[in-house]
Amino acid sequence: MTATDHPVVFIHGLWIHSTAWQPWQEYFEDGGYTTYAPGWPGDVGTVELARADSSRVANRGIDDVVSHYAAIVDELPASAILVGHSFGGLIAQKLLGQGKAAAAVAIDAAQIKGVYRLPLSALRATWPVFKNPFNRRRSVMLTAKQFRYSFGNSVSDEESYSLWERWVVPSPVRPLFEAAMANLSRHSPAKVDTANPDRGPLLLIAGGEDHTVPEVITKSTRKLYRKSPAITDYLRFANRGHSLTIDSGWKEVAEGSRRWLEGQGL
Repeated sequence: MTATDHPVVFIHGLWIHSTAWQPWQEYFEDGGYTTYAPGWPGDVGTVELARADSSRVANRGIDDVVSHYAAIVDELPASAILVGHSFGGLIAQKLLGQGKAAAAVAIDAAQIKGVYRLPLSALRATWPVFKNPFNRRRSVMLTAKQFRYSFGNSVSDEESYSLWERWVVPSPVRPLFEAAMANLSRHSPAKVDTANPDRGPLLLIAGGEDHTVPEVITKSTRKLYRKSPAITDYLRFANRGHSLTIDSGWKEVAEGSRRWLEGQGL
C-alpha cells in the first residue's frame, strides 16, 4: 500500500456546510489522495436546502456524529486519514483514539473532556446559543454579526460576510452543551482516549486569533496526550481565526496539513 492509498475524510464542524471542504478536496486530490467530505447525520446536499429545513439536524449529539462517521470509514477500502475542523476535530480525535483511522489532523478542535480552561472569548462566541437552555434540542444558525466574532474576526468585514453568506447553515446545539458539561460527566461523549499507545499520529492545529477555540484550548488538549507514546504534533498559525479552513488563507493550512501527513509517510 502506498501512502496515498489512505483516503482522506474531511469532517466539518458546527455551522459550516460540508461543501466548504471542496477546495481542500481538490488540493489533496492533486497530491494523489482520494477524498470524501460527508456531512453530519441529517445534513442535506446544499447550503440552501440546509437553511430551508433546520429540523433535520436538530438534537444530534456527539455520539450520533461519531457513530455516523465510524460507519462511513468502516466501509472504506483502507484506513482513513481524518481531517476535522472545530467539532469535526473533536470527532476526528475520538475516532483516532478508537483505532478507526490511520492518522488525524484536528484544526481548532472543540474542547474534549479534561480541558478546563475556557477563555472569555470562547464563552462570548457561544453565548448566543447557551443563553437559551431550550436550545439544547434545537438547531440554530449564527447571524452574520455572530459569525463575524466567532469565525471571521481575523478577516475583513466584507470577507466575513461573504463566508457567512456562502457556507453558514443551521447546526445542532446539543454538542455544545455536551462539551460544556464534559468535566462534570463521568461518561461524557466528549471524552477521547488520549492515552491509547497504538493510535495513529495526530496533528493539532491552532489559530492564534481564534475566538471560538482559543489557542490555550488546543495547548491544553495537547497536554492530555502526554501519557501516550504515539505521535502528537502541534502547528500554529499566528494570525488566523476560526475561519482558517474556509477563508482566503485556507491553502496555507491545507499545505501545512498535507506536508505533515507526507512527513508521517502518509
